[in-house]
Amino acid sequence: MCGRYTLMVKPADLEARFDSRFEAPETVALPRYNMAPGQQLPVITGDDPGTIRQLEWGLVPSWADDDSGGLINARAETIDEKPSFRDAYAQRRCLVLADGFYEWVETDGRKQPYRVAFEDDRPFAMAGLWERWESDAETTQTGLEAFGGGIATTDADDGPLETFTIVTTEPNDLVSELHHRMAAILEPEHEREWLTADEPRTLLEPHPADEMRAYPVSRAVNDPSTDVPSLVDPVER
Repeated sequence: MCGRYTLMVKPADLEARFDSRFEAPETVALPRYNMAPGQQLPVITGDDPGTIRQLEWGLVPSWADDDSGGLINARAETIDEKPSFRDAYAQRRCLVLADGFYEWVETDGRKQPYRVAFEDDRPFAMAGLWERWESDAETTQTGLEAFGGGIATTDADDGPLETFTIVTTEPNDLVSELHHRMAAILEPEHEREWLTADEPRTLLEPHPADEMRAYPVSRAVNDPSTDVPSLVDPVER
């Protein structure tokens, strides 16, 4: 499961890395140290690869009765089968921009968060899917309880709700010590292929561990409202 992640770069550096421009640069808040479900976060969609948009993390299928229960992860093995994901996999893939993600390990009866990243903290793209949901209903409240956060209230009068999910795959040797799943990190040369290929699921193999690191961080990351640089500092276990 990928339930939190980081993006510590400046907007201009992110634009240069992905050769794309922010759709609404005045709304961008970077760097970020604790990106959580329910927040508007940077993605690049296949229908407009030259633009970095901000969609809400927690996919709501277009056919859903309401906007509750946003799905933050999708298993790579079944994204072409599950009703919640198969249409998005066929038509609405995206890049989720990050430079690290958190996993939790049970330690002495408590959950210890770890940050997983490349050794040089370089940005990367996680494979994602996105959806557009519309309703004539009045304001509804959505929720996501697993990490103490929640998907924000959405007013139908504000227009369609656009959401995304992060694709997960089997863990590499590093992440397997922490969790049985990991985010599907794309090689830079495969990022546009993920957006445009007819059948890109072969790109969703675990990223090799040899250039990555994992280290324990403060339990303050458990609070989704906390977003400060010290969250990514190593701590003693």
